[in-house]
Amino acid sequence: MEVHVIQPTLKEEIFGAKTRSHLLHQAVVMQLANRRAGSAATKTKGFVRGGGKKPWKQKGTGRARSGSTRSPIWVGGGTVFGPTPRDYSYRMPRSARREALLSALSLKHRDGKLIVVDKLQLEAAKTKNMVQALTELKVSSALIVIAEPDAAVERSARNLPKVKVLRVEGLNVYDLLRYDYLILTEGALKLLEERLAA
Repeated sequence: MEVHVIQPTLKEEIFGAKTRSHLLHQAVVMQLANRRAGSAATKTKGFVRGGGKKPWKQKGTGRARSGSTRSPIWVGGGTVFGPTPRDYSYRMPRSARREALLSALSLKHRDGKLIVVDKLQLEAAKTKNMVQALTELKVSSALIVIAEPDAAVERSARNLPKVKVLRVEGLNVYDLLRYDYLILTEGALKLLEERLAA
């Protein structure tokens, strides 16, 4: 298949924004935090099985008093101040998220890593078809953004470790920075500019 690269007029307010590295950092940290499962858990002495009987009487043995074999100082006892399930997610202000996305898009454009194609249609959902298309563009690592769901394109890139396909609404800072090139279809570019218009 042939892929035709086009040279559209890009909006300056979207692809010519100032690079704000601190916002890029904040956006990436936020996304990684939101992905955390937060399911780490340990058992305190109240949750460890056993330990109901007092090991020995309180007085007269010469040993230190002890009330449970599941005390944190005993082998097999509970954990003190261990992790409990929690939610790590948080959100940056909407304006900051928008500025971070504009910074990432502008950075790709400035570095010459932005490619706009008229359309991306594969004959069949096969990995080799996607590899062929990327070879024509002389690209090995790319984030491909499409305007509408396309099963053939999405499935063709699924087995390529350095390629990811997203729809416009899923575009994010982390993936923009993770892959070398950003490939936009003409339709995706139009939708993106409408969405990010000031």
